Amino acid sequence: MRGNAPILVTGVAGFIGHATAHRLLDRGETVVGVDIVNDYYDPALKQARLATFEGREGFSFHRMDVADAEAVAGLVRERGITRVVHLAAQAGVRYSIANPFAYERSNLAGHLAVMEACRHAPGFVHLVYASSSSVYGDKPMGGQGFREDEPAASPVSLYAATKRACELMSQSYAALYGFPQTGLRFFTVYGPWGRPDMAYFSFTDRIMAGQPIEVYGEGRMARDFTYIDDIVDGIIGALDRPPETGGHRILNIGGSHPVGLMEMIATLERALDREAVKIMKPMQPGDVTATYADVSRLHALTGYAPRVRLQEGLGRFADWYRGYFRV
Repeated sequence: MRGNAPILVTGVAGFIGHATAHRLLDRGETVVGVDIVNDYYDPALKQARLATFEGREGFSFHRMDVADAEAVAGLVRERGITRVVHLAAQAGVRYSIANPFAYERSNLAGHLAVMEACRHAPGFVHLVYASSSSVYGDKPMGGQGFREDEPAASPVSLYAATKRACELMSQSYAALYGFPQTGLRFFTVYGPWGRPDMAYFSFTDRIMAGQPIEVYGEGRMARDFTYIDDIVDGIIGALDRPPETGGHRILNIGGSHPVGLMEMIATLERALDREAVKIMKPMQPGDVTATYADVSRLHALTGYAPRVRLQEGLGRFADWYRGYFRV
């Protein structure tokens, strides 16, 4: 398949981008990876992810800020790119409280730069981009998952607001310029090579160091934890099935099985074979009580069916953590 036009993966040094690029390479695609490799969390982990591409046929890397519209457009033009998986963004709900302008550049200007490059690319096929479950706001969980046709008009963090804004910008560009786009609302992705700012990872750091963990929301929160391999299944399934010309769609991508925070901690303790000392804390600004994905649309389109439950996924993460940090 390496005769096909290259696929651009932005955020390739990140958690999801790294896994997606490897899967695409595994099936014979040519991948052009882009990342700024910033210091939001330890750049050494990002460099270690990039090191896993060394010697892989069909992969090239460009250190680049996706908000640099001229550079992104030049790369898309020069490499003849017709498909893009846009995962680069400034992540983190709590970080957005203290660092709002980082989200303006990475999320808003970055998304606009990628769309501008795509709309000028000859024969462009499909832009798949990362949105977030946070766009639903602090919604009561109830007995059914969050559905894409529900209003997403009350974000409770700047991060969520920028992700919803990206969805609206994509809707306008699809209508104006007619190139197909798919926005994927990710639900709490976890697994090996994950992000250190995520709860399961930061809890592991502290548990392994013999330090107490801070449990926000008094432990009453729930999250739809989604294992990285299942996420990549959904990304590539969606990429391979673009909407009609001019189409823009939003799809949930999650585990469709929310788990309480205290249950997650208990599962992690078993995986690490250590007990955590817990300090209960109130809910933090920008956090939501629960997330729960209805994935019926993605399933109907691609056959998506998450397979890895939390016990197995955290077990795999714990094994990776011990090997990577040699503990």
